[in-house]
Amino acid sequence: MKKKWLKIYGNTVSGKKGRWVVIFTWLLLAAVLNMTLPQANTQKNEMAANLESTSPSQQAKKVADMEFPATSGIPALLTWYKSTGMTNEDLSLIQKYSMELDKNPVNSQDSVVPFYQFPLPVLKQQLSQDGTTLILPVTFEKGTDKEIIADGLSAFKEKAESIFPQNPNKAKIVDKDKLLLRITGPAGISTDATALFSQGDLSLLFGTVAIVLILLLLIYRSPILALIPLLGVGIAYGVINPILGGIAKAGWVEFDSQALSIMTVLLFGAGTDYCLFLISQFRNHLLEEKDKLIAMKLSLKGASGAIAMSGLTVVFSLLMLLLSKYGAIHRFAIPFSLSILIMMLASLTLIPALLSIIGRASFYPFLPRTREMQEERAKKKGKTLLPPKNKQGIGFRLGNLIVKKPIHLMVITLLFLGVFAFFSAKIVYTYDTLSAFPKDMPSREGFNIISEHFNPGELAPVQVIVQTDGKTNTVKDDLEELTYVDLVSEGKKGAKNIDIISYNVEMNINPYSNKAMAHIPDLHKTVKNSLTSAGITNASQKVWIGGLTAEQYDTEQTTNQDSNIIIPIVLSIIAVLLLVYLRSITATAYLIGTVLLSYFSALGLGWVLLHYIFGVEAIQGFIPLYAFVFIVALGEDYNIFMISSIWKKSKRLPLFQAIKEGVSESGSVITSAGLILAGTFAILTTLPIQVLVHFGTITAIGVLLDTFIVRPLLVPSITVLLGEWAFWPSKKHFADGERTTANE
Repeated sequence: MKKKWLKIYGNTVSGKKGRWVVIFTWLLLAAVLNMTLPQANTQKNEMAANLESTSPSQQAKKVADMEFPATSGIPALLTWYKSTGMTNEDLSLIQKYSMELDKNPVNSQDSVVPFYQFPLPVLKQQLSQDGTTLILPVTFEKGTDKEIIADGLSAFKEKAESIFPQNPNKAKIVDKDKLLLRITGPAGISTDATALFSQGDLSLLFGTVAIVLILLLLIYRSPILALIPLLGVGIAYGVINPILGGIAKAGWVEFDSQALSIMTVLLFGAGTDYCLFLISQFRNHLLEEKDKLIAMKLSLKGASGAIAMSGLTVVFSLLMLLLSKYGAIHRFAIPFSLSILIMMLASLTLIPALLSIIGRASFYPFLPRTREMQEERAKKKGKTLLPPKNKQGIGFRLGNLIVKKPIHLMVITLLFLGVFAFFSAKIVYTYDTLSAFPKDMPSREGFNIISEHFNPGELAPVQVIVQTDGKTNTVKDDLEELTYVDLVSEGKKGAKNIDIISYNVEMNINPYSNKAMAHIPDLHKTVKNSLTSAGITNASQKVWIGGLTAEQYDTEQTTNQDSNIIIPIVLSIIAVLLLVYLRSITATAYLIGTVLLSYFSALGLGWVLLHYIFGVEAIQGFIPLYAFVFIVALGEDYNIFMISSIWKKSKRLPLFQAIKEGVSESGSVITSAGLILAGTFAILTTLPIQVLVHFGTITAIGVLLDTFIVRPLLVPSITVLLGEWAFWPSKKHFADGERTTANE
């Protein structure tokens, strides 16, 4: 049955008529989808929630929206700064500016503090103690679209340019005696973040294509061969893009700029890898088979199983991100898994069809020819063809070394990986989204100004909401006694329930820091004890903690829970797929174990590079889960491709000889694929968004470790040491006859 299916499949994608039908079908599909469905980037939702409505901070937000609707808008903090101190003239101009915003509000503007109504002495009281900084709060209506907010902030800057003699938007912090304006707060930060991602879309696409093209040209030195994978990926992208746009428009999925950016890298990196797996087989068979169509059918027979298995491993692993309760991770699942699935199908149909049409010319100017073809060509030129040389390249010598010294190689690689895995326990994580952006980003500069000249907790106060049941309590007093609290506002009664009271709590530390997040449980406990002391029953259920610090705390808790659920499930899925494909419990165990070790090593080595060399203080807390899915799933691809080569050869060769040839045969293509995949992820490090820089660095390192340490050294060394037990519980899998020993 399997042989019959392979024959039908081979005839379909590489037959004289079938190959043209396949190409036409892909092109027609891409054209129809692009004409009928919207592009994915037009359906991005940058406002999509990251936390579930059941999380404590979102429950607090729900109560606040109901009882305190006036505080539920989206604030923009217009931060004015002058290093030499504000003058009366500066303050008068700011008053004129506030009147302009009040009298001529921008679209969806909700409110602005009317500084123009303040007497000058009163306005001076709003300045920082050193007299350098003033904050003008402006709010947009709740639920305002990010594009409308961005337009509003642009209008704010234009109004400032028209009112002030020198444009405060262009002034720099280091400039002396110049008034500076920076817009920060949730509105400013989200607008700047969206702009950063949108600016990086085209540069990321062009950069990814360029790095893949350059690496292919350097590795294969064939312009046609370099373009074939890119053509295949490009057509696949033309199918994927409108499908994502269509299902997003229908409301079936949500995704944002970050998801689309990483999807582009993944598609070109992994897609090119799958193409190379097939191309290497095609080249080898062209050296033995004159007919290019027969060579392609043999190539599909040899590579299609490994490509399908590799692709499905990644698809199912990425689909498990649907289990994530954190929105930014959950939104990765469909774009990533769909892109890999379609790219895998393109690698098994479109790429073979293209190669079977172009044939040997794909490898121009280094055309692979059979011995007979070489002799015929030499005869036409009047030359004598020399006997074939017994080539023993790096792969062959490496295979010999592995078979002769498996213990040495295993110990050395385990020590190398183990040392860096140790550093993974030293990583410091942060959930401060602002720290993920460039230091010169306007909203981050504004935040830094506020932090330096006001109490940092003033930028993002913690909202403490309690239900008092009408009883007198000491909540405010108890909160003020906490050493990390700087100021507690007067209690504000709810609009619908006067027994619900809200307090704004300003910490005396950076509200975005891990230290501030760690105080959220203590705040809840303190307030609960206050209510309990006042005789209020079920006090724990009558306390709500909201604000950005509380949201970051919930983010930490949610992503930790996601990791505890998703990681074991992904490992289980990969284990099942490996068992089905290899039918070996032993091989499944050590293949998963080695790729896990490389994952922790990548985290550790990435931290050493980022922290000790580039001075990064902390990485985003959800990066380990991002990196895990990619490094483990993609790393397993290389193991599958190499081990399947060994498995097939072991049916006709002694085991150790099969390992030698398997390592040698798969070595060059996996090395090429690994370099390209690592290169595409490394492109992320060119973007100004630190979370993508850190993710790209760690993932690229993980791919390189799999390519140059785990796959060529560790896995085959373990296979040699296990011998026939590597196939357990399958029946004896290697060729009959005397087995080559490791010492031969």
